[in-house]
Amino acid sequence: MSTQDVIKEASMLKQKEMIANNYDLLTSTRGHGRKVASTFVPGNLNELIMCFDMLNNLPEINAIQNGMKKLSGGYITEAEKGGHSEDVCTYVKADLGMMKRGNLAPNGKPLPDPDLLLLSYTGCFTFMKWFELLRAEYNCPTVMLHVPYQGDGKTTQNMRDYIVKQLKEDVIPTLEKVSGVKFDIDRLRENLRRSAKAEDDLVWVLETAKNKPTPIDAYFGGVYYIGPIFTAFRGTDDAVEYYRLLRAEIEERMRQGLGPLTPEGEMKEQKYRLVVEGPPNWTSFRDFWKMFYDEGAVVVASTYTKVGGMYDLGFRHDPDHPLESLADYCLGCYTNRNLPQRVDLLEKYINEYEADGLLINSIKSCNSFSAGQLLMMREIEKRTGKPGAFIETDLVDPRYFSAANVKNRLESYFQMIDQKRRALASAA
Repeated sequence: MSTQDVIKEASMLKQKEMIANNYDLLTSTRGHGRKVASTFVPGNLNELIMCFDMLNNLPEINAIQNGMKKLSGGYITEAEKGGHSEDVCTYVKADLGMMKRGNLAPNGKPLPDPDLLLLSYTGCFTFMKWFELLRAEYNCPTVMLHVPYQGDGKTTQNMRDYIVKQLKEDVIPTLEKVSGVKFDIDRLRENLRRSAKAEDDLVWVLETAKNKPTPIDAYFGGVYYIGPIFTAFRGTDDAVEYYRLLRAEIEERMRQGLGPLTPEGEMKEQKYRLVVEGPPNWTSFRDFWKMFYDEGAVVVASTYTKVGGMYDLGFRHDPDHPLESLADYCLGCYTNRNLPQRVDLLEKYINEYEADGLLINSIKSCNSFSAGQLLMMREIEKRTGKPGAFIETDLVDPRYFSAANVKNRLESYFQMIDQKRRALASAA
């Protein structure tokens, strides 16, 4: 086995171990007595939750896990039998259907009822309705951190102060009451210090895609890279160690001039460099990735890998300004940014990563991503001169992944890029 295999194996095994341990802790609360907070990925306050010795259970992540295990389709059907519309976010329906069928974690054991529902509202209205349904089911305390939307494309001191006030007067007192643990701001500072260290390494990894060849895929591979920092591990020693291992792995791939590792093996020929907007499809994730691999298409930047934090624009959790730092984090999440900001970000990625074009994966049941995407694509084409393309799938509903349709659209798009290249070559 080569050194590279060992490094890759170390980072992947580390993440797998972290996820398994977290689910084991969640499903054994009767034994150890720790309380559980349910919250969402964008704007999640993991560093704060840990200050109260509470565990973090994320319904979106459970839905993704079930999508990749091909279980979500049955759960969605179960929710629809209970009266939920086909147009409702499929994360929600997968979660509600899983509850109806025993609420089993990936380890096969039942997840505990949450002791607290903690909603950081960052641009997705569905989150509010989702927690209304969960509150009716669990009848547990609920606290909402309202995060102002960046409607004007900027954050203000007023917005920051408003969030900090809620943290001090609502969120922290509720966490103290539910957990029985007194808040220690120095403990939060330590957690934030670890977060910032991990965030530095994550950004370094994502920005290696500016290289040719790129050693990573920033969409399909990127969803694994962001896993620990977007979920229940940001602020932990485990996360710091995971990103140390990952960075070492990518450094070695760069040294050897290697492309990304995929389920099909190393991507050796990189014919197309793409920027991708929108979440992936989880129920057919490997098939989806293989379509790109077969065409030699690598993703050099994506917006989905910023949904839980815009670290590549310079934000870091700051232990010297702990509550203000949590506020800035929530305000800056991708889904809390307006459409002109999203277009500016995509243009920046197309240019800085020298991409051949923009591909949009429009998610049928996700309005917070899909609204305005066609307009965004047209604007990017106008600004950059690079071609855009539009495909449609869903998050975790297998009924809305048409492999033949997606493959045809991708093939047509790559032909369009080839034609554009030939036209530029002949003009030169």
